Amino acid sequence: MSKEVLDKLAEVLEARKDADPDSSYVAKLYSKGLDAILKKIGEEATETVMAAKDGDADKIIYETADLWFHSMVLLAHQGLKPEQVLAELDRRFGLSGLEEKAQREE
Repeated sequence: MSKEVLDKLAEVLEARKDADPDSSYVAKLYSKGLDAILKKIGEEATETVMAAKDGDADKIIYETADLWFHSMVLLAHQGLKPEQVLAELDRRFGLSGLEEKAQREE
């Protein structure tokens, strides 16, 4: 996903914070609070796993997009930006997974 798409989506999600819950799916999700957002992420994660088990590339892409979208809703709800996640991924670049995990356990 290009940074431009992430930035555009982040702007829309931020704008929906002030929207009438009856006017937008995201505004309605925000109005329901953190637990509703987390539940939706859990549902989307499960659907992504099921799509992968089915081996259907189109379904995997579709469900992963839903998972990423709802993860970005969570970030916005918590006052976080996609750039912060990208910076963390960049920080990990060049580290082996074992090294990164060891750093978290210290």
